[in-house]
Amino acid sequence: MSFLPVLYGLALGDALGRPVEFMTLDSIRARYGPRGIAEPPDPALFTDDTQMTLALAQALVCVENDDTDQLMEAVVAQFIAWAHHPDTPGRSPGATCLRAVAALERGVHWRESGVKGSKGCGSAMRVAPIGYLYQHSPERLRAVAQATGRATHAHPAADAACIAAAYLVKLALDGAHPKQFSRGVLEFCDGLSDEFDAAILRLNHTLGWADTDAALRHIGEGWVGEEAVALAIYCCLKHPDDYVAAVRLGANITGDSDSVASIAGGIMGARLGRAAIPADWIVRLERRAELETLAERLTYAQTHPPL
Repeated sequence: MSFLPVLYGLALGDALGRPVEFMTLDSIRARYGPRGIAEPPDPALFTDDTQMTLALAQALVCVENDDTDQLMEAVVAQFIAWAHHPDTPGRSPGATCLRAVAALERGVHWRESGVKGSKGCGSAMRVAPIGYLYQHSPERLRAVAQATGRATHAHPAADAACIAAAYLVKLALDGAHPKQFSRGVLEFCDGLSDEFDAAILRLNHTLGWADTDAALRHIGEGWVGEEAVALAIYCCLKHPDDYVAAVRLGANITGDSDSVASIAGGIMGARLGRAAIPADWIVRLERRAELETLAERLTYAQTHPPL
């Protein structure tokens, strides 16, 4: 499968959530009606979530071996370029990522640059390319996700969320049903973070609840990594065969709407493919030619691994 449906899926989820990221659910419904925001604007502009995903994908396709240090050199270069891109200030970049990248630019090693104690979702929101590229190499997926995450976020819960977000893309590509997601990430991230485990358990508590709004509130707001991943899983569970419904649910929350919708969108793009994503959404997505070219390169890298 091409990486393009994953990339379209996450970028459009991001664009859908962007206008409402800092609004409460009540405010979203007051502005957009009882269903909340239903489709991305035209043009569909994404945030730092997709920007950093593209930066990470660019790094992955630049390195033709499995040397983590060499890969991280490319990641650092791409993250610094992202921080200096003229569009970045207007894309709501996360303070943790900006602070960590500034440290990288000063020469701090990536193993030490992550902001101590930060477990924001900035490391989890960008790792779909890792889940795609290393679909068939789960231990490599774990190692690369953790390394790229620690460059900006130095907290065990961020470690677990970052690894889990990448692993969820792998599970979706494998054909796993969303009912298997919670158990899968708990097993794959076992022992990394009690806080991450607790967020997934909160998600599991809500599975029989009829009140979706109450379930979302119980899981969290998504500003921290473990909550963003748990909320994204919930969206996939509620709408396992409907990309649009899943990302709409992720965007219409009190919390980090663009990140939750983006993570869920990448997973659902991996699960359902391009046909599940509305064509009229795709045509309004910004920088499509760039996204398509990068997706082709990552698809080639995944299908032609290093010898």
